Amino acid sequence: MAPQYPLSFQLYSGRNFPPLEGQLRTIAEAGFSNVEPYGAFYQDVPAAARLFKEFGLTAKSGHFGIDALEADLDGNLRIAEALGIGTIVAPYLMPDARPRDAAGWKAFGDRLAAVAHKARAAGYAFAWHNHDFEFIALPDGSYPIEHLLIDGVKWEADIAWIVRANADPRPWIARYGAIMPLVHVKDIAPAGEKVNEDGWADVGTGVVDWATIWPLCVAAGAQVMVAEHDNPSDLKRFATVSAEAMRKLAAA
Repeated sequence: MAPQYPLSFQLYSGRNFPPLEGQLRTIAEAGFSNVEPYGAFYQDVPAAARLFKEFGLTAKSGHFGIDALEADLDGNLRIAEALGIGTIVAPYLMPDARPRDAAGWKAFGDRLAAVAHKARAAGYAFAWHNHDFEFIALPDGSYPIEHLLIDGVKWEADIAWIVRANADPRPWIARYGAIMPLVHVKDIAPAGEKVNEDGWADVGTGVVDWATIWPLCVAAGAQVMVAEHDNPSDLKRFATVSAEAMRKLAAA
């Protein structure tokens, strides 16, 4: 059940462990050969491209803020081209910007669809990365995620955030798996543990049932499995433990 692409690593996980060169060395030595950059890496694109090449890392996808994409899509696509990114992922919506009802989420979904259309015309895929709020029911009984994955918008599924919303990922994978090329592979510590890491855990050491969910994702068509931890206290530990767990899951 190995994914099409090498195992990937969301670079936000390493933001608290400078310098960048050391981060990438740790990630590569753990066994990852693909990374998913975010905004901090776009400040000096030539340097990022040089370091990715030095450590044998590709970047099949990257996170770009939706406001930045709407303000200057062409400029951000040039960044993507320089780094070899094929899928543009919008990762988040700040709390004060989140709609309160279905109409508001539909309007936001239309914004995403407009970006997806333009990106596709330029040869790029476009996806939305979820957190927990997309899986909390709205007053009319619908869910925000239902209004976002429309008209060419693909899905980067962050499974652990779905679990944190007290939702079951499996029916959502069944429903939207055909447009789910990317999956964030993160884990949740047992209740009361890893408080210093915001309750997250290294892949394979928490309560998320990856033994069941991983093959469902791959069978649905996921091509890139991306390790992530929002606040690890030890980058080398997280990268090493997670890479080993992901290799075992891919080989099962």
